[in-house]
Amino acid sequence: MDINNITIKNALEGLKNKDFSSEELTSKYLERIKKIDKELNAFITVDEEGALNQAKKVDELIQSDEDIFEEKKLIGIPFGFKDLYSTKDLKTTAGSKIIDNYIPPYDATATKKLKDAGVVIIGKTNEDAWGHGSSGENSDLGPTRNPYDLTRVPGGSSSGSAAAVAANECLAATGTDTGSSVRLPAAFCNLVGLKPTYGRVSRYGIISMASSFDTIGHITKTVYDNAKILEVTAGRDEFDSTTPDIPVPCYTTALNENQGIKGLRIGISKEYYIEGVDKDVESLTLKAVKHFESMGAVVKNVSLPHTGYAMSCYYILVPAEISSNLARFDGIRFGKTRDQFGNEAKRRIMLGTYVLSSGYYDAYYEKAAKVRTLIKQDFENVFKEVDVLIVPSSPTLPFKIGEKTDDPLQMYLSDIFMCPINIAGIPSLNVPCGFVESLPVGMQIIGPQFSEELLYKVAYKYEQETEYYKIQPKI
Repeated sequence: MDINNITIKNALEGLKNKDFSSEELTSKYLERIKKIDKELNAFITVDEEGALNQAKKVDELIQSDEDIFEEKKLIGIPFGFKDLYSTKDLKTTAGSKIIDNYIPPYDATATKKLKDAGVVIIGKTNEDAWGHGSSGENSDLGPTRNPYDLTRVPGGSSSGSAAAVAANECLAATGTDTGSSVRLPAAFCNLVGLKPTYGRVSRYGIISMASSFDTIGHITKTVYDNAKILEVTAGRDEFDSTTPDIPVPCYTTALNENQGIKGLRIGISKEYYIEGVDKDVESLTLKAVKHFESMGAVVKNVSLPHTGYAMSCYYILVPAEISSNLARFDGIRFGKTRDQFGNEAKRRIMLGTYVLSSGYYDAYYEKAAKVRTLIKQDFENVFKEVDVLIVPSSPTLPFKIGEKTDDPLQMYLSDIFMCPINIAGIPSLNVPCGFVESLPVGMQIIGPQFSEELLYKVAYKYEQETEYYKIQPKI
């Protein structure tokens, strides 16, 4: 077995059967990072000593407790953590120069839950600084490259997480999704990426971008692996009042191969199939819809009439929250001075401060807040007619590094099919749906609030039929 090219499910079976130890598994991924990450730039910090120590402790637990795999669902699994996640005693930089020497004294709730489940933290992954970006090019520590084509972007802002998983530098990685930042890199790197319902996973201890939009997700090779992680991270947290007291299902039990999707109502929204979308991307997405139809699903055309206003709404509300959240980084209490902010952070702070300023609040922010309500209502109305929506993840293929850096508006439009979902606070799952000239294409399966179980079920059926996840990059 090539333990550098397996899934979480495979790894847990191998550890349980003692085909290999956690130390052997972890060592293989550390060797892989040493071999290729200079080209990829997926990791900011690699904690080799800490990871090997964790792995040794895991092996001791496995030897001494035969029930440990029930108690700790992800025991021994090497993980990458996006560098927005607070990790106790391990440097957390947010991909920025301002806090490039910050070592948190505590773990984020999601970090703690994953540690308690037995994961081995390989290190912290690269990202657009503060989560500001769609390509990975806004990192203060240099851009991450796409493993399928090193001249292209891997998507952002969870760029390092996606590149690391796709290139077999770790088995899974955490991410955050404020407007696209898990799903777009997952789409560009042939991976499964979840943006959960707002509040399904605690935000406590994760450096904020825009607090009313931020959702805490993760990136994996397969749907099963993704569902397994959400079983660990989801749930109520007393430190985050936005987490509702709703039971967390055992998501993996929904992935029963004998369960069909006959009668599933799939919505196709005309607002997501428009002029300007790459024809090959649109064709592969609609081909996937046809595939579901052949399995017994019912396809219905629907409309989300306020979608056209989503980008304008998003880029008023989100910078407003960013300007507030980044105000604490003033070079006085902690961190370096503000002249260390990158261009994108400065752009968003200025825009956000402007729309919140006296005389402009009513004209911009208040109107955008009302539009947000209309967009949310559009989705609520559509889900009275259909069970899920299927739309492209990106209007384009992964683009060249440097192609859009001089045109921020073109860069922002990378999120055009994703940011409405964050505005509405509903879940969306990116799933690979094919390749165009060896470049990955992803589609989103979108559902109403707290429908993650249904999304996993639908995605799993498609994944089992197509197996695009088996197509590996050649790096």
